[in-house]
Amino acid sequence: MYSWSLLLTLAILSTALAAPSSSETSSAPAPSPTVPYASDDPNYPLWNLDSDITPEPIRGGSGATILGPQNRLLDLQNPDALAPPTTDNGDVPNFKWPFSLSHNRLYTGGWARGQNVKDVPCATDIAAVNMRLEAGAIREMHWHIDAEWAYMLAGYVRVSTVTPDGKVYLADVGPGDLWYFPAGFPHNIQAKNTTEEGAEFLLIFDSGSFSEDSTFLLIDWLAHVPKEVIAKNFQVDTSAFDHIPSRGLFIFPSDPPPPNAIDDMVVPNDTPVNYTFPLSQVNGTKSAGGTYKVVDSTMFTASTTISAAEITVEVNGTRELHWHPTEPEWTYFISGEARISVYASSSNARTSDFQAGDIAYIPPTFGHYVENTGNTTLKFLEIFKSGLFRDVSLSQWLALTPPEHVKAHLQVDDATIAKFSRDKQVVVGPAQPAPTYARSQSLKSQLHTETDSLDAYSPHVRNLPRGFGEK
Repeated sequence: MYSWSLLLTLAILSTALAAPSSSETSSAPAPSPTVPYASDDPNYPLWNLDSDITPEPIRGGSGATILGPQNRLLDLQNPDALAPPTTDNGDVPNFKWPFSLSHNRLYTGGWARGQNVKDVPCATDIAAVNMRLEAGAIREMHWHIDAEWAYMLAGYVRVSTVTPDGKVYLADVGPGDLWYFPAGFPHNIQAKNTTEEGAEFLLIFDSGSFSEDSTFLLIDWLAHVPKEVIAKNFQVDTSAFDHIPSRGLFIFPSDPPPPNAIDDMVVPNDTPVNYTFPLSQVNGTKSAGGTYKVVDSTMFTASTTISAAEITVEVNGTRELHWHPTEPEWTYFISGEARISVYASSSNARTSDFQAGDIAYIPPTFGHYVENTGNTTLKFLEIFKSGLFRDVSLSQWLALTPPEHVKAHLQVDDATIAKFSRDKQVVVGPAQPAPTYARSQSLKSQLHTETDSLDAYSPHVRNLPRGFGEK
């Protein structure tokens, strides 16, 4: 006698053999993916700076509470470091540096703090200095082996340079404006008294190893030259230099310059190019989620080794997914809060959070975005060691690739492909409102989800930020 299991097997086989082929059916089933589909688990930052919680390294069912000491304030600033999105993977070098961690140098008249490859080992091509001058204060006349590009953060300064062939340039620079001095060009900077506070600016150098300690200073040089040689050089008596300081001053107080730049000129400007650029007077190009200004050597002719973009991103907007073909991106956040995820190939990805005064350094070709995660407009600079600004937009690449080829990769439909932009968007707005942060522990009533489960976010109520999910 046949066993029941054998009879059941024969029945299943006969049913399968009698079933129509795929060509006989009206609609074939969707093909199985070569690999599982990417997860659609939510990966929003789990808290922000204002969250009244104790952050924990928990996301979904992964992680555990902290039992030892914790720097709560630092963890509040870095939710994607303590509880990274599940899309992060592998080993990507740290690409964040806050100027707040830079060792500051204090002077009578101001201060200066820097960032270079010692702070961010992957930042091999660009270094920076954040400098403050009180009204009238002078940055000692100097030069250096690297080119200097500058962005005015606040106040007004007067800058001047003399070229190797004896040409002269002097001009005033205000908030949002730029200057550029090629490598080896002597120059000086003095804060005007237009505002009582003086001025603050950002200096960019086209070498990651640049250090203010290696600047060539006028006073420091002459303090280390025999005085009789100085007298012979200028054809004066040695007593004329009896009051040279014994060392460089770097930053020191002085009387403010004349209000009108023309009154401060020894001779009229006669350089073939301008070494300042009024970026503040350039209208930003409007995009769906913000604005952008690009400045490179095509408009700021003198700036042959540095280019930049000044970008604003509205709340919930994003600097679109993109990469830069050959240049690293040095990013400085002027206002707002942001997150950046970088893709470094070979399944390596890392996400970091940024606030005003922070620096990001993204190596060339790394895919990335910049997302506004705050509740105010995000403003930042993208700076490149190149005379020309270049980037590759992911949306534009897909829009200009044969549609069937894109479908084969991403398994998307024609309607989705039609939304890919053939033009660079630079900044895009939100496709839908992003969740905000939970303000109470009644999270199930605040989270607008299709399920009552909070497991996708965190099993611990105290790990969810205030206002999360509120409309």
